[in-house]
Amino acid sequence: RFSFFPFFPLSFRPFHVEPTNIVSVNDDMQRVTDEASAMNKRIHYYSRLTSPADRALIAPDHVLPAPDEIYVYSPLGTAFKVDCCTDGYGKNSSLVTIFMIWNTMMGTSILSIPWGIKQAGFTSGIILILLMGILTLYCCYRVVKSREMIPLIDTSNWEFPDVCKYYFGSFGQWSSLLFSMVSLVGAMVVYWVLMSNFLFNTGKFIYNFVHDINVTDIVPGTNGSNKVICPSAASDHPPQNRSVMFSSGNRTGFELFEEWWDKSQTVPFYLIAVLLPLLNLKSPSFFAKFNVLGTVSVVYLVFLVTVKAAHLGIHLEFNWFTENEFFVPEFRILFPQLTGVLTLAFFIHNCVITLLQNNKNQENNVRDLSIAYFLVGLTYLYVGVMIFASFPSPPLSKKCIEQNFLDNFPSDDIMSFVARIFLLFQMMTVYPLLGYLARVQLLRQFFGNAYPSLFHVLFLNIAIVGAGVAMARFYPNIGGIIRYSGATCGLAFVFVYPSLIYMISLHRAGQLAWPALIVHIFIILLGLANLIAQFLL
Repeated sequence: RFSFFPFFPLSFRPFHVEPTNIVSVNDDMQRVTDEASAMNKRIHYYSRLTSPADRALIAPDHVLPAPDEIYVYSPLGTAFKVDCCTDGYGKNSSLVTIFMIWNTMMGTSILSIPWGIKQAGFTSGIILILLMGILTLYCCYRVVKSREMIPLIDTSNWEFPDVCKYYFGSFGQWSSLLFSMVSLVGAMVVYWVLMSNFLFNTGKFIYNFVHDINVTDIVPGTNGSNKVICPSAASDHPPQNRSVMFSSGNRTGFELFEEWWDKSQTVPFYLIAVLLPLLNLKSPSFFAKFNVLGTVSVVYLVFLVTVKAAHLGIHLEFNWFTENEFFVPEFRILFPQLTGVLTLAFFIHNCVITLLQNNKNQENNVRDLSIAYFLVGLTYLYVGVMIFASFPSPPLSKKCIEQNFLDNFPSDDIMSFVARIFLLFQMMTVYPLLGYLARVQLLRQFFGNAYPSLFHVLFLNIAIVGAGVAMARFYPNIGGIIRYSGATCGLAFVFVYPSLIYMISLHRAGQLAWPALIVHIFIILLGLANLIAQFLL
């Protein structure tokens, strides 16, 4: 634990470690010398000889370095440079904080929202997005407030897993690690499936363009410049990777390309050569600089959806409980598949405390969190509703909406090609960061070191990459993967732990009333039912 408490006055700012006492500033664990450690202990000892109000033995402010030269000291002998706080307060405005939360929450789930609305029904899908947004926001609010309900202990540098450990002991620590790993590995598996998809379609587009080959996929679709296809209807035709070539060209070469450039048979394995070496880097900080690609990708997806909807028009027919050839009912029994996707889509509970700690105005945390959730829900609603409503029915059925809605546009669609390029590069830069987080959480817990040896790291990364390749090869259904992993990790971090911790804290304070007890038990049961339903439907 770092001896850094962001709400202490200036005189209690972290002890400065001279740069000459940092053995290696670029190492993952930056060690300080025994001399610096001893000096730190003496200053802490002197500061405790008198009351906090007496500044006689406290180091004066003028000897403290500039904010960009302050290091956070740990009793374990490590020091980390402070680059986000000054005098204990975050430097991010409310607008930046809201944007950071929005950017962190907006992930691959946005590609599956239209499919989720199709599974639930148009009307029930809209209602579920609103209700799940409100429910997950409340649970996230309980996470933010969980540290404040612990008496007599300074929890200003605690994360939510620390709170779980305080209330539930080693079980809380290990279970929070398990569910955190489920969310990370689940996200990495989804990324691998999507990267295989995007790389396949991108390579196919480039090959056809370079060789001046005009092909069409053997799947039902609309005609015209804004073509929409139905890949799921190809089950009675040759495999979806195959195409028919209409113009002249080297047919043998084209067939050879189709054989070696297969969405599930070959492309998932090609990614190993690029991403496995990147996963073994000690620090992936270089890739963090490309996080802006995530924002660009989401903004472009919203633009793509707007343009496509404007060209395709609105195609809706309200059938409340019965379905026909082209439309689905407004209410469907498969609605838990959408709630599973939404659990992960609104999931930020394991890192929300970290994001809000950098907010300059801490009193606005709840307001900023609420605004961020509102914007995320609005983005999901816009993309989901516009894709579902504009999907051309007839001639295609609404059941044709794919788990990745970009699959409903052919590989030679220019706008979809640009979207796939954006998403491919964004995911290839985020994937090593997710692998680093998984490595830090798991290996540091077991071995006390995030990089115990190349063998340990390589073994872990091969296991994670192997899971991604296997899913891309045998179960390339991102909607299914998202809802299973979302409902599993959400059960702990979204529904159970925040509610249990709140009830326990109220009980210890003698303030637990029946309404609060019933409401929070109901929330826990909802999370449990959400998980069970994923395996029944």
